[in-house]
Amino acid sequence: MSPGRGGKGGITAHSPRIGWHLCWQALLDGEPLKGYWRSQTQEYAARQRGEDFPATKYVREEELKLSPLPCWEHLSAEEIRDRIAGMVEEVEQEAAAARAERGLEVLGADAVLRQLPHTRPERTKRSPAPLVHAATKAARQALRKAYYSFVCAFRSAADTWKKGNLAARFPAGSFPPRPPFVCEPLRAGP
Repeated sequence: MSPGRGGKGGITAHSPRIGWHLCWQALLDGEPLKGYWRSQTQEYAARQRGEDFPATKYVREEELKLSPLPCWEHLSAEEIRDRIAGMVEEVEQEAAAARAERGLEVLGADAVLRQLPHTRPERTKRSPAPLVHAATKAARQALRKAYYSFVCAFRSAADTWKKGNLAARFPAGSFPPRPPFVCEPLRAGP
C-alpha cells in the first residue's frame, strides 16, 4: 500500500486486511495501530536541493499504542475489551435498526472499495450553517438567547456612548469603543 498524503505528512494503514484503522478494533485486539508516516517536509527540502529520490525514502513506519480512558484505568484489559465490544455491538444494532427503518441496505466492503473517492454526490443537502452548534435544541436556544441579550445590551450601551455619555456600561466580555482622542493645543515656548 502506498504512503498516505496530507498536511506535512500522512499516515496510512499498511495492512490491506484492516484498510483504514479503526481504534475500536485495536482496542479489542490489544494490538497497537501501525501505519506509515510520509514526511512531505523532508520531500520538499530534497526537491529544493535537486535530489532525485525513491517514493519511499522519506517514509517510516509508525506505531500508535492506545491507552485506556482514565475512568477505565482501574479495569483489567479483559473488562475494557468487554465494554468496548458491548459499545460496538450497541452501535451496530442502532445502525441496523436505522437502516431497516429507512429501507436501506449495507453496500458491503467490495462496493465501497469500488467507489471513486473524489466523486461528488448527485444531490447534496444544502442548508445554512447554524448560528451555534449545540448538543440539544434547548442548549442551542439558550445560547441564541444569551447571544441576542448580549447584542442588545451592547447596542444600548453603544447608543448611550454615542450620545456623549462615556460612562456607558458595556456588557462583560465586550470590546467597548475607545474614547475619542483629545489633543491638547501646543503651548508656546517659555
